Amino acid sequence: MTTFSRVPIDKRRRLKLPHIYIILLTCIGLAALATHFITAGEYTRIPGPGGRPVIDPGSFHTVVASPANFMDLMLAIPRGLIGSAQIVFFVLIVGGAFAVLRRTGLIELGVENLSRRFASRRLLLIPTLMIVFALLASFIGVPELSMVYVPILLPLLIALGYDSIVAAAVALCATGLGYSVGVFNPLNTGLAQQLADVPLYSGYPLRIALLAVLLTISIGYIMRYAHRLACNPERGLMADDAIECDKRERYQQIVDYSDSHLSKRQWLATLLALGCLGVLIFGVTRLGWYMTEISGLFILMTLLVGTAAGLAGETICESFTDGCREVMMGALVVGIARGVAVILENGQVLDTMVFSMGQLVSELPPVLSAIGMFTTQLGINFFIPSGSGQALVTMPIMAPLADIVGVTRQTSVLAFQLGDGMSNILYPTAGYFMATLGIAGVPWSKWVHFFLPLFLLWIAIATVFLILAQILQWQG
Repeated sequence: MTTFSRVPIDKRRRLKLPHIYIILLTCIGLAALATHFITAGEYTRIPGPGGRPVIDPGSFHTVVASPANFMDLMLAIPRGLIGSAQIVFFVLIVGGAFAVLRRTGLIELGVENLSRRFASRRLLLIPTLMIVFALLASFIGVPELSMVYVPILLPLLIALGYDSIVAAAVALCATGLGYSVGVFNPLNTGLAQQLADVPLYSGYPLRIALLAVLLTISIGYIMRYAHRLACNPERGLMADDAIECDKRERYQQIVDYSDSHLSKRQWLATLLALGCLGVLIFGVTRLGWYMTEISGLFILMTLLVGTAAGLAGETICESFTDGCREVMMGALVVGIARGVAVILENGQVLDTMVFSMGQLVSELPPVLSAIGMFTTQLGINFFIPSGSGQALVTMPIMAPLADIVGVTRQTSVLAFQLGDGMSNILYPTAGYFMATLGIAGVPWSKWVHFFLPLFLLWIAIATVFLILAQILQWQG
């Protein structure tokens, strides 16, 4: 008689999320379906701060319906890729540039030196980096810098015994929180306060307290995961990922066998790379550079550093292509995710959704109105992940609505900031977030597994602070 052994069921596998492409295609399909059931409508746009168009809150009106048809559905992804081309190509260029830097040996030597220096206090590296990143994002905005931080952090943190999720979390959580709370951030706090007619950067003491609480909890959460990982790498969420295993072997070998010696050519290449980094910081903070300018600088850096290090032209080109290949999926996800907004915008239902959410908030009891605004911004951010874009659409509605429901305009600004920024590193429609995961090599499903408990803590803390602001009738 033949007996069959029972095959153990892997619970993690049973609960595994679908591939990110499938999730986004489903979202595009649901968005197309929604255009057939949601009334088409729009607000009139009028000139706002800096000449940027903002909505007139009293101008909502219905328009002739234009529900998505088969052709709209078929073209959603190509149009999404075109609309987000700046981010897509930025991801590819960053991936290619850092592949060339790896080929020069500079990253390996830097990792070896830093990993030895921090070997006895490696956990302290996490709070140090997160505090710096959070403060930068809170003062100058630009959470997209996480895409620049990750390629630098990735080899170092893996060499210290952590994984790609830790590298992504240090960059994303720190910049995400700094941007969300925005102590003196002109991109969300400044613009939203202008639109709400609130004194510029007023109310900063409460925002500083909120940032301190959120950052402390986030640092503790990431350090706890990192410590568990260092004690037993098999407990990491990336332990079964073949590419992650290859990265771990490569960077650990650097630590074990590198002789830490820079040649004269490598010294010159290092100086050029540091010079480009200085130009990057100056361009972002003083000249208003964004992804197009940073992409151009990375291409220039690739050529200068690769040539200075003695790489042949063919080697530079092949290494650059290999790097692009490594981050291709992350780049494509950005464009696919943009397809959701393309469908809703072309179907002219996005303004209707904003109008309906505003109406729902107005029906809430006063004590819950601030939470309603926060929840509304969380929902809208799935479809309008741009902070400034969301402010221009929602704040002209939320600011006067705050007067009606008994919430201070300062509180409505904070509800916007938190609803916009916090979910930026959860929703797959956020371009820079998905690009950062792509550069880190972290699947979105694994990130959700890691980040969701922390995100719920953020929501709870934000809710407490908003209720406190409502009780105190916070003016700043």
